[in-house]
Amino acid sequence: MTSSPPPISPDSEQLNSSSSIQFGTPEALTHVQTLTDVGTMTRLLHECIAYQRNLDLQLENILSLRPDLDKHLTFLQKSADVLEIVKAESDHMLLNVDSTCVLADQVSGKVRELDLAQSRVNETLDRIDAIVERSNCIDGVQKALESEDFESAASFVQTFVKIDAKYKDSGSEQREMLFDAKKRLEAIVRRRLAAAVDQRDHAGVLRFIRLYSPLALEEEGLQAYVSYLKKVISVRSKVEFEQLVEFMEVNQSQVNFVACLTNLFKDIVLAIEENEEILKSLCGEDGIVYAICELQEECDSRGSMILKKYMEFRKLSKLTSEINSYKNEMLSSGEEEGPDPREIELFLEEILSLTQLGEDYTGYMVSKIKGLNHVDPELTPRATKAFRSGNFSKVIQDITSYYVILEGFFMVENVRKAIKIDEHVMDSLTTSMVDDVFYVLQSCCRRSISTSNINSVIAALSSAVSLLGGEYNDALQQKMREPNLGGKLFLGGVVQKTGVDIATALNNIDVSSEYALKLRHEIEEQCAEVFPAPADRERIKSCLSELGEMSNGFKKALNAGLEQLVGTVTHRIRPVLDSVATVSYELSEAEYAENEVNDPWVQRLLHAVETNTGWLQPLMTANNYDSFVHLVIDFIVKRLEVIMMQKRFSQLGGLQLDRDVRALVSHFSGMTQRTVRDKFARLTQMATILNLEKVSEILDFWGENAGPMTWRLTPAEVRRVLGMRVDFKPEAIAALKL
Repeated sequence: MTSSPPPISPDSEQLNSSSSIQFGTPEALTHVQTLTDVGTMTRLLHECIAYQRNLDLQLENILSLRPDLDKHLTFLQKSADVLEIVKAESDHMLLNVDSTCVLADQVSGKVRELDLAQSRVNETLDRIDAIVERSNCIDGVQKALESEDFESAASFVQTFVKIDAKYKDSGSEQREMLFDAKKRLEAIVRRRLAAAVDQRDHAGVLRFIRLYSPLALEEEGLQAYVSYLKKVISVRSKVEFEQLVEFMEVNQSQVNFVACLTNLFKDIVLAIEENEEILKSLCGEDGIVYAICELQEECDSRGSMILKKYMEFRKLSKLTSEINSYKNEMLSSGEEEGPDPREIELFLEEILSLTQLGEDYTGYMVSKIKGLNHVDPELTPRATKAFRSGNFSKVIQDITSYYVILEGFFMVENVRKAIKIDEHVMDSLTTSMVDDVFYVLQSCCRRSISTSNINSVIAALSSAVSLLGGEYNDALQQKMREPNLGGKLFLGGVVQKTGVDIATALNNIDVSSEYALKLRHEIEEQCAEVFPAPADRERIKSCLSELGEMSNGFKKALNAGLEQLVGTVTHRIRPVLDSVATVSYELSEAEYAENEVNDPWVQRLLHAVETNTGWLQPLMTANNYDSFVHLVIDFIVKRLEVIMMQKRFSQLGGLQLDRDVRALVSHFSGMTQRTVRDKFARLTQMATILNLEKVSEILDFWGENAGPMTWRLTPAEVRRVLGMRVDFKPEAIAALKL
């Protein structure tokens, strides 16, 4: 191997590029031969010499590489010897691999042949076993049928059918014999099952129903067994219903429709629960749903009969007609006497029990269906719909419509009775009417919620709101509407009785407002548990908002009554307040000291207030008395502000006003549980202004310097109060920037 010549040096390239010709080419030789000018020849000669020298240098560089090239050549010769050895070894290995591959192919072919032979042998053995097993099945079926061992016969049939499905042999005589025996067994099973059903032999029914699965008659077996369950439930329910009818004719006190309906539901539920495994073995969980739907038809039939018989027994249609007639006659004459509310309450409790039973049963069955995990998706909605739209559900709606009329009548009559027998209760601040009326409303609303029927609840709430806003509200305010009631309050010896009557009437209104809110919150909580649907909640919320409005209406009536009472009391306090107008606040130090010993008017005013209001405290609720006292304070404060704005003050007079206001605040704070300081805020700020040393000091308390204090006086009122000081100059007051 030879080394490649080194590249032309940069000097040679530069020389050629600067020369006028390219040396070493035919074109250069031709060019030289055509030269005639000595100067040009001389220049080219020098260039040629320089080019030759450069070529000598390149040759020397190339020759200097020879030792390295010799070393490389020697190494390559040694490597060639090794490669020969490697080639020989690889050829030998190739021969070995080829022979091994041929041997492996031969062995693999033998193995495949053996595997094929083995599989054919196994298939042959399995078919021989199947032939033997089929023969055994035929013999077994024949013997089992002769000995009436139907379970074994069904097992042999099931085994034969499985073998036949695997090894089809349509022309087999064994197959025809077996299927003939299968038909005979099916006929026997059907006949024996029918006999067991007629004899009500439950063990026999179970024995033959279990044979339907090995005979591949699951659907037929399911239908037969569910039909049997329906028949059992129907017979039991029919017997109980007939007994119920007999009791209706003989001894009405022993008639128990609730127990009769309970037993029907109990039979249906137990039929599903106790036979769940059998139903599953026939058609899986679809079989359970099918059974529930079929038994629901029995509920629709028998349950509806029980409810209709109850409505007939209690004559609900006639009773509701009488109630409607009674309402119309009450509107016209007002003297007609209606049905006995105590009897109506008995009917209501019975209807509630019946509807609750229906709701509990329906809820249980629907949850049972929804709790199954492997059911046809189309089957579940269809099954649940059957419960909500069946005949039993329709009769429940009919009886609920009667319930609504009866509940409304019961509520109205008992509220009217509570109003009629209203009386004072020992150690109570209210009369009996308040607790009685709200107890009736609470009981009726709770009962309507227990029916789980939204229409019943709405009707009950509407009746309650109507009663509270009508007859009950009139009864509450009847006492307050008496003419000249305030004049009687302080008329001779009737003070105590009239005061008690007024206080009790106000207490009734106050407690009624509180009870209305409590009733609303209680109903709202109970309905949230029973009615999860948003649409139902909105309807209930609308009715409950009316209860909240009733509470606000009672509060307005209460405020009006309290203002009427306050008007009577303040009429007796006013003379003492008017006397304050004669008291001077342009005080000297001696007069200020004298006022400290002999109060000029505050104690007389407080005595008048205590005399005319204090005796009402034990007669009124805490809320009413607090409101009453605050209304009295409002009157006093407004009157004092008017009087004080008309006076002139010295600085000591300002101190006197501050002392008077503090005394009033201190006393009234002890009379009520609510704060009274805000009531006297304007008077307190007037006293603060009147205590200043000079006019400009007001700026220390005004605007950004006010701190936590909120000024109740306007800038104009502040200037006016400053002008009430006898020693403040009007010019200084006018110069203030407030």
